Amino acid sequence: MSKFLISCGGTGGHLSPGIALAEGLAARGHAAVLLVSQKKVDARLLEKYPHLRFERMPGTGFSLHPGQFLRCVVSQARAFVFCVRQVRAMRPDGLVGFGGFTSAPIVVAGRLLGVPVALHESNRVPGLAIRTLGRLAQRVYLPPGIRLPGIRPAATRHVGLPVRREFTRQPPAAARAALGLDPHQKVLVILGGSQGSGALNDWVRAHVASLAAEGIQVYCVTGLGKGRDGGSMFTSKTGAAVRAEFVAFSDRIGALLSAADLVVSRAGAGTLAELIRCETPAILVPYPQAADDHQRANAAFFERQGGGIVVEQTGLAGLRAEVLDMMFNESLLRQFRGNLQRMDRANSLELMLHDLEQLAAAAGAPAPGAQPATT
Repeated sequence: MSKFLISCGGTGGHLSPGIALAEGLAARGHAAVLLVSQKKVDARLLEKYPHLRFERMPGTGFSLHPGQFLRCVVSQARAFVFCVRQVRAMRPDGLVGFGGFTSAPIVVAGRLLGVPVALHESNRVPGLAIRTLGRLAQRVYLPPGIRLPGIRPAATRHVGLPVRREFTRQPPAAARAALGLDPHQKVLVILGGSQGSGALNDWVRAHVASLAAEGIQVYCVTGLGKGRDGGSMFTSKTGAAVRAEFVAFSDRIGALLSAADLVVSRAGAGTLAELIRCETPAILVPYPQAADDHQRANAAFFERQGGGIVVEQTGLAGLRAEVLDMMFNESLLRQFRGNLQRMDRANSLELMLHDLEQLAAAAGAPAPGAQPATT
């Protein structure tokens, strides 16, 4: 059995693939501890996984604002001390970082203490943590077609984002019924994400009645702190009752994506991987303030692969027309779903698991089930 420390906190886009990797490692006989942040989004999501071991670590994100920069430096120093203690106590065979502010201290600690380090970048524009720390890693996982200057080709592997095992396409009617929606009516899902949900929330609240008039149910995940949960009933042009639901957080995204005919979403890499796995067409609205504008690059690739279309935030005035054009075009939706199924052929999780086992073995870790040597 090998032991791994996985740094994956700070956002759902980092935590979700970390959970997927930990579950995959456990299924193959390995042990994993997930290092997460103190943020509310981490606490909310990890409640669903009592079978996994989590450790909440210090640390805050990088900022150039003088006061916040000082806070970041102090908190990252505390995080480094925490990670050194974790590595010495656990003596892992490998460390995996999914980017963000939780990755830096564990990567540096692992490097100093001689533990193999792997980094995973899910976005098509690599973030600051991966660009800065990649040279310290024995393995850097990048999206297909992406290269990073300064990273040795021998250290680079091209894989997508690991997706949690609960993400499988479910029968749409059953998924809708489980969410309290009418199985026979169209469903539009809106995902704002942990950042940048305001513009999408405002858009859907302004158009929910007119969408319901067309017979479209709306299910909007507004984001934590963006309003209270609540449902409303509207009447369509044909006189049918049409439901709209607003929830701050959902831990049933697999069912939600399966229930949807169409999703309007930001373009974080985690969301796109889940859309692909559930074969759900999408209209992507890249978050303009995303670091290094990475969401625009993610969305453009998704559109080129045929999973949906891109609408810029400056074009939200035309979003309703795009939704109606796609929602009632069954031929187009089938084409998108077929493209999404093709996009999901590579099993990113299995590729990573196999490679991490090789990395640990090269460092001297025993294989699962191996017997200790006798003399």
